Amino acid sequence: MKLVIGSTGASGAVYLQRLLEQLDSAQHEIHLILSPFARQVIRDELGELHLPERVHEHNDRSMNVPFASGSTLFDALAIVPCSMGTLGRIAAGISDSLITRAADVFLKERRKLILVPRETPWNLVHARNCCRLLEAGAVVLPAMPSFYGKPSSVTELVDTVVHRLLDQLGLPASTAYRWLESPEP
Repeated sequence: MKLVIGSTGASGAVYLQRLLEQLDSAQHEIHLILSPFARQVIRDELGELHLPERVHEHNDRSMNVPFASGSTLFDALAIVPCSMGTLGRIAAGISDSLITRAADVFLKERRKLILVPRETPWNLVHARNCCRLLEAGAVVLPAMPSFYGKPSSVTELVDTVVHRLLDQLGLPASTAYRWLESPEP
């Protein structure tokens, strides 16, 4: 699978880190784009991002990459986390960075586009932008962790969102959903 992972300046860099840790970069071609604000949030929240080997990193200001054009086939683009500003620019068709251009290409080519907003609460503009993107074929997967499996750590809580994202990509999670393993009460 050929994947593009973008990240913007919303809080939640841990979701990006866990996704990168769970993708098999030996089996899949993975391209990464970090917005300037994503880099700042990563420094503030994680210190640094640990990239697996074979992940190809691209500058958000460059358009000289294969997935910025519909003529090169890629399977999916996930923006993790996705700021509401980026989500709004994508919904309006504004391609002013590599991340928003790639999202525009994935929408026009009817390829899988997954946006993981973390911001809450939403205002009406946020909700309408999400509706526009859903109507255009994107998947909006808010970073809303679940508690069914009684997560015992922040990592397990984060993984409830990352595993849903992996499901949307059609990829197995490295560990099973805990609540599927737990007997019913």
